[in-house]
Amino acid sequence: MSLTFEILHQDSGCQARTGRISTRHGSFETPAFMAVGTRGSVKGLTPQMLDAAGCEILLGNTYHLMLRPGAETVAALGGLQKFSGWHRPMLTDSGGFQVFSLAKLRSFDDTGVNFRSHIDGTMVHLGPVESMHVQHLLGADIAMAFDDCPPANCPPERLAEAMARTLAWARTSRQVHESLDVSQHQALFGIVQGGTDPQARQHCAQELVALDFDGYAIGGLAVGEGHARMVQAIGHTVPFLPYDRPRYLMGVGYPSDILQAVKHGVDMFDCVLPTRNGRNALAFTRNGPLRLRNAQYIRDTRPIEAECDGYCCQNFSRGYIRHLFSVGEMLGPTLVSLHNVHFFQRWMLDIRRAIRDNALSGLKAWDSDAPDAVP
Repeated sequence: MSLTFEILHQDSGCQARTGRISTRHGSFETPAFMAVGTRGSVKGLTPQMLDAAGCEILLGNTYHLMLRPGAETVAALGGLQKFSGWHRPMLTDSGGFQVFSLAKLRSFDDTGVNFRSHIDGTMVHLGPVESMHVQHLLGADIAMAFDDCPPANCPPERLAEAMARTLAWARTSRQVHESLDVSQHQALFGIVQGGTDPQARQHCAQELVALDFDGYAIGGLAVGEGHARMVQAIGHTVPFLPYDRPRYLMGVGYPSDILQAVKHGVDMFDCVLPTRNGRNALAFTRNGPLRLRNAQYIRDTRPIEAECDGYCCQNFSRGYIRHLFSVGEMLGPTLVSLHNVHFFQRWMLDIRRAIRDNALSGLKAWDSDAPDAVP
């Protein structure tokens, strides 16, 4: 088996559960939050820092690694784990989201997408066949089926087209994955699309479950539909996914998003929020974000968060961190990114603890739309 999933406890008040996913590079506890290492690196942070911050699994990006340095190069250098120096579990996304949202599309059809590389303008084709081959060469523990990720609030005909392609590409991804003989060391997850349409989500989930993937992701959310509609779409999807397989909500998100998804039974998350915001001097705390470029922090001797046991908060003041950003020192983005990654891992620990205590309903998260934290 490339992956095993053990459910350890089910909260008595909702669908939340704790679990453990085991891979050939070790195991990780769920619900889990994956820091995003787009190009084989979580920006500004070393693997040692990530390990100390509590990370147990990272995400790598198929689209970017395919373009640079190339999947064959990563394979020649020992695979993604050895290449990046992270020797614990890793997941690679399929590249579908990037080619549909970031690339300048030339055309797409039932075989995949033709697009111009953002690096040198070279025409590239990426579809389920290529995605599976690339992810096979990258060698992460979990690969994702190639999917068509439609934009939020797209016309019904575009949503229907995306669902049909996603299901066809899931079948192809499954076939290619099996033909590469990687099933003993690389799991494959299917991705449920369908926008915020309940019937579309149900249909896509049921069709994917019939293909018997190792786990199932909920894609196409956190793309502008808003928190309430996102949570509704999760609620419409999860009941049609197998209880004994991991459930992964892609590209999410804020603490309140994660909490609501966990209550519906989601096990895995990823998002660039911790590091992207960290590089811009925005720090997450239990009471909301702090914008550390603000002048009010010039002589502030306090850590970012008094209750935090992380390296940043145990050693540096808000005033010092503000100084680093003011003078353009690269240590500033590193420290706030490190704090934010640790904050999200602490949040997942809180969630797992609350589930074990059958008390998740009492756990609160600050609203992402609320004002900043009171300093």
